[in-house]
Amino acid sequence: MLKSLLGLLVGTFLISCAYADDAALKKAIESAYPDIQVDSIKKTQYGGLYEVFIGGQIVYTDEKFTFLIAEGRLIDAKTKRNVTGERMEELTRVDFSKLPLDKAIKVVRGNGSRKLVVFSDPDCPFCKRLEQKELSGITDITVYTFLFPLDKLHPDAANKSKAIWCSADRSKSWMDWVLNNKLVKGSTNCENPVESLAKLGQELGVTSTPTLIFADGKRMLGAYPAAEIEKALNAAGVKK
Repeated sequence: MLKSLLGLLVGTFLISCAYADDAALKKAIESAYPDIQVDSIKKTQYGGLYEVFIGGQIVYTDEKFTFLIAEGRLIDAKTKRNVTGERMEELTRVDFSKLPLDKAIKVVRGNGSRKLVVFSDPDCPFCKRLEQKELSGITDITVYTFLFPLDKLHPDAANKSKAIWCSADRSKSWMDWVLNNKLVKGSTNCENPVESLAKLGQELGVTSTPTLIFADGKRMLGAYPAAEIEKALNAAGVKK
């Protein structure tokens, strides 16, 4: 009984110390970088490194914040696993069921059984490449496009987004634009989701287009090859 009690007390003490260390480290980082919020801290099993998820990226430091390793990948030497990549996938996973699909342009191919959300800027060349070269050959998929103009890069993208959304046939207007560079003519003054989707993107940490989100919450950044998208779609179906 005494042994069990001592074990419980020691375990509680160690947990308390861990939280105290995390809190102190969080305070030190946020003091050094007051404009950036630390989202999470986790001690790794590698050389006393702490994983810090901050500003949408993973960085590493020690318990005293005497150094900072940024823009690097942590690789397990034995298994060759990309530890950073796996953790980024976990930390940036999205709850697909909570996405406002009613604010998306919906395009169905085949039976539409596999689901994919894409944050897309009408003037983003990689978004057009994604549609023209990669998604066009994939069937049995429903693509939900969130219009996500990046105003600083493409000043007219918001107007194009609104014109497409306000058209009589949004899906056709979107495909006419991304495949044939043919923009629908008409009003841009209808009620549209562009502003609310900008806020959604900010909440989810979307900073570039295209950003793809699969049914299992995994995200991919950029115009990935069709084979990689197919692989992710199939994996998402298995995990659901």
